[in-house]
Amino acid sequence: MGKTVADLVVYGKIFTSEGNNKIVEAFAVNNGKFVYIGDKNGAEAFIDKNSTEIIDYSGKGLVMPTCGNGHAHYSIGHGIPKVGISIDREISPEKFLSEVVPAAVKKAKDTGATSIFGFGWQILLFEKNMPTRQQLDAICSDIPMYFADEEGHKGLVNTICLVNAGIMDENGNVLKKSVRGGEIVFGADGTPTGYLKEQAGTYTRSFLDNDNLFSVDLVKETLVDIENHLLSEGYTMYLDGWGNYFFNESYFKAAQQRDNAGEMHFVLGLTYELESWMDIDKNLEKAREVQKYSSEHVKTNWIKLFMDGTVETGTGFVDPLYPGGRQGIANWSEDEVTYITRKSNEKGLSMHIHTMGNKAVNRAVNSYVNGGKSELRNTLVHVHQVFPSDYKRIAENNIYVTEAMLWHHAADKNREILLKMVPEGMGDKSYPMKSLFDNGINVTSHSDFPALSGSPDDPFGIIEIAVTGQCYTEIGKPWWPEELITREQAIKALTINVAKQMFLENERGSISEGKFADFLLVNKDVLTCPATEIHTAKPEATYFEGKKVF
Repeated sequence: MGKTVADLVVYGKIFTSEGNNKIVEAFAVNNGKFVYIGDKNGAEAFIDKNSTEIIDYSGKGLVMPTCGNGHAHYSIGHGIPKVGISIDREISPEKFLSEVVPAAVKKAKDTGATSIFGFGWQILLFEKNMPTRQQLDAICSDIPMYFADEEGHKGLVNTICLVNAGIMDENGNVLKKSVRGGEIVFGADGTPTGYLKEQAGTYTRSFLDNDNLFSVDLVKETLVDIENHLLSEGYTMYLDGWGNYFFNESYFKAAQQRDNAGEMHFVLGLTYELESWMDIDKNLEKAREVQKYSSEHVKTNWIKLFMDGTVETGTGFVDPLYPGGRQGIANWSEDEVTYITRKSNEKGLSMHIHTMGNKAVNRAVNSYVNGGKSELRNTLVHVHQVFPSDYKRIAENNIYVTEAMLWHHAADKNREILLKMVPEGMGDKSYPMKSLFDNGINVTSHSDFPALSGSPDDPFGIIEIAVTGQCYTEIGKPWWPEELITREQAIKALTINVAKQMFLENERGSISEGKFADFLLVNKDVLTCPATEIHTAKPEATYFEGKKVF
């Protein structure tokens, strides 16, 4: 009498991801939570031979906490095939015009769509032969179309899309020459080519018929695909970097409705994005209003900004300058970000800022230090370059970094291209993972799905890159080996650190007594197998709150 009887007991090599002794032999689960962590003998006290399920995973691989993704866009990746078309990143500009766009137009006309949307073309293939609005018009001129690149930072549009956005009129007269934080590319004739960079793209995209593109019902369908994707790879936590990508509240509404119906088997974090062309105060109020959609497994307390673009494609905010004297694109002033941080943190909302260049990182850090509250865990996203003096400030002010560990590699054939595109000294450097850990900074992993740039999305593919500096899909020498990290650090970045970033560390992220029993049975011991085989590991099973969900 009084004895706790476990619903489930697991034996095996168990990596807890937290505590002094990270390897244990067994744990017991009752009512969805861990009630015992320790050795096999201790776990036996929780077994009732008539009711306790026993899993002996000894010698079969590794048992570990489920993983988290600190920044991704699964809503876009799985929603786009429903609202438009996904573009193979290896497609050429010629095939884009001859095959992809006609297929997208046919799909739109067959379904009665009022906007055409696509995602995935690659700048390295398109930059020397960029399709124009006139070429798109020749295929379809009566339905607005927007094709985002694989990173989501650039767009190709037809004329009616620019007309609807007030950038030009139907007679070809230019009405708007610039959008703050972005670039409208102009041709030799003095009119827009249809190629938009950064915030010029988000501004134009906001004029699409977004409520029809991404309705609540469609998001509910998409959430089923998202959950299946996450659980199959071993994720049960993820923070969506763009909750209002389609400039509506559909994702927030649909997620809450599914959760309230008991249909969510992962924890979803949702950010509300502010664009630099928006009215700040009006949209901060909208961001506060969506807090009403928070529920048990849906968290809504983040504000997302784009401080700059991407270093590799010339729009990161950097020092020294790019070849030709450019410094990239800075979307916000330091005073503005300080103001937004102060206003957001005062309301309990955390900041989540895309910062790739060292100047962008510095500006965000200054804003967090001057306007933020350290307990709000304001976060830097994708950090590519950091001024050495900023590491200490990031650590001292409890600023979090969700890092692109999966992008820490390059094919040999691309290295010469990168050397010519990025500022001097950055050609063989990318993501300073080890420096972040060495300075005591909370580092989390993200995949930015679907903006993978040829990298893997799953945790084990990411771990291998973080440890080796190489991606198994390409031929390339180890990338910036001084910044490679250990397997244990990589797992920490994927588990307990993501839980901390999402304010879930008291509930999830490690195998610890009292926490929800979220864990993986992995078919390979990724702590000891050859480093080049880590990517072959897969979840044999994924458990969420004590229940097998994959």
